[in-house]
Amino acid sequence: MKAFKHLEIVEAGNGVVEVRFARPPVNAVDQAMYREIAELFSDIDMVGEDVRAVVLAGNGPHFCGGNDLDEFATMTPENGAERMWRVREAFFAVMDCSVPVIGAVEGVAIGTGLALAASCDFVVASETARFGLPELTVGVMGGARHLARLAPQPLVRRMFLTGEMMAAPDFAAAGGSVIVAKPAELLADAHAFAKRTAALSPTAVRVGKGVLNRIEWMDLRQGYEFEQAATVRMSGFPDSKEALAAFRQKRPASYAPLSRRNRLYGR
Repeated sequence: MKAFKHLEIVEAGNGVVEVRFARPPVNAVDQAMYREIAELFSDIDMVGEDVRAVVLAGNGPHFCGGNDLDEFATMTPENGAERMWRVREAFFAVMDCSVPVIGAVEGVAIGTGLALAASCDFVVASETARFGLPELTVGVMGGARHLARLAPQPLVRRMFLTGEMMAAPDFAAAGGSVIVAKPAELLADAHAFAKRTAALSPTAVRVGKGVLNRIEWMDLRQGYEFEQAATVRMSGFPDSKEALAAFRQKRPASYAPLSRRNRLYGR
């Protein structure tokens, strides 16, 4: 596996991989780190043959303190478009990762850090974690659309237009969609979710992750039709029948390895 400068990768066993941001002191993201995030999450199988779920965390006391402000200081209309493309590619690589990504947030997740957390499938946050969009306070834009994956529009606007930092319990109470954990239990809770996902059919989970990404912006009729088509696809995999048999027989299921060669997998 390739070694990364700003990402640490630890295989936790049973198909679970922990990826940690590693750019001290607060894991602020620069262009090189954006490239690494995009490279890893667009091909998570470079880690190994049986990756089933990812826990995304930060080294040290913080998840991610945002974008590297020194790079903002050198941004111009001439160089900004390419830089912003790199940012988007990193966020979308996490969102489109072929396996579920569970954010484990402690310390701060602000600006880019909040967008990276919101790019995960769901987020577990320490009681002491804080979320914020300070974009207007540093003269930039961005992050509000990603925050809308975690929070209702009035909360998005409140956080964006005020730059207010919110502790995880307050964020959740105001409508933010995070699972609040005790600080000492944060990683254990995030890994528990990852292990539960990793115990399911690896083929079904990957197909399902792709379905969720496609239907997120569809209306009800289109979205459900797309899901039904995926049910038909899954009927061509042995895991579909095994899941039903195990449920009926009240026993643990025994799933096949990821079925990449099945012609139905890539549809």
